[in-house]
Amino acid sequence: MASTTFTSEGFDLDAIPDSTNNADVIYEVGGGATVVPTPNKPKIETKTTEAEDAATAKSEELKGKGNEEFKAGNYLDAYDYYTDAIEACPGMTGEELMTMKEEFEEQQREKAHARHMLEQEKRRKRSFAERQSRAAGESSTTNAEEEEEEEEETEEEQQQPATFQPPPHEHAKQLSVYHCNRAACLLHLQERNDEAINDCTIALLLNPTYVKALIRRMTAYENIDDTESALKDAQAALMIDPKNTNARKNVTRLEKLEKERMEKLKDETIGKLKDLGNSILGNFGLSLDNFNAVKDPNTGSYSISFDNK
Repeated sequence: MASTTFTSEGFDLDAIPDSTNNADVIYEVGGGATVVPTPNKPKIETKTTEAEDAATAKSEELKGKGNEEFKAGNYLDAYDYYTDAIEACPGMTGEELMTMKEEFEEQQREKAHARHMLEQEKRRKRSFAERQSRAAGESSTTNAEEEEEEEEETEEEQQQPATFQPPPHEHAKQLSVYHCNRAACLLHLQERNDEAINDCTIALLLNPTYVKALIRRMTAYENIDDTESALKDAQAALMIDPKNTNARKNVTRLEKLEKERMEKLKDETIGKLKDLGNSILGNFGLSLDNFNAVKDPNTGSYSISFDNK
């Protein structure tokens, strides 16, 4: 059997483009060539610019100085250093994140209002159609299955509200620490709890599992007597870190405080209702003292009797 020798003779090499860096050249038997382009791979930036590196280093240096002042008890000076660290950190600022969050939540409120108005309009039309059908002596022609589907969709939208998802931040961890540290300073300064809450909220937007930020925001909430929000933060911290004894103690303590607050609120509400009832009954020479409510231990229901004292 004769051997076949493969040579480039007969191939149109001039037909091949000069630049084949991003292409494969397929030489065809009998002459000719085909250039098959390969897709360009996007270049992934793996290193930050020198300016960004310098800014990050500066932020860390300022944070270090803030830590020194904080340990020395100079909370106002520490606050200033942490503020400088925040401002020096490259990327989106915490204030910009909060603005985005507020705008998102406002859009969600507007959507919820629009859904509510649409549902009211649907109910009004159905009610009107039913009244017309009854007046004409006909049965309602409303499609029950469609109504059920609409109600299920509405319930699903109400049960699953959208939550704000901040865009990724290359220096999220560092920036969250700066804001959380500044919040710690604010907790030592008088009447600045709202600012501390704001800083902790930014830190949690950047790092949602930041337990220290949850605990500090919990403290700020409790300082302004918002035990309900404080308890939620303590519970969230414990859920993230079940072994955190500080979070566990705070949950137990705040649950007791919240229970006491709810009992006090209930007593105040009942007292206001009694005052309202007495003001109405007073026009007839009566008061709520003329009525006795006795609870049945077996059924849990109440029987009311009138006592004309």
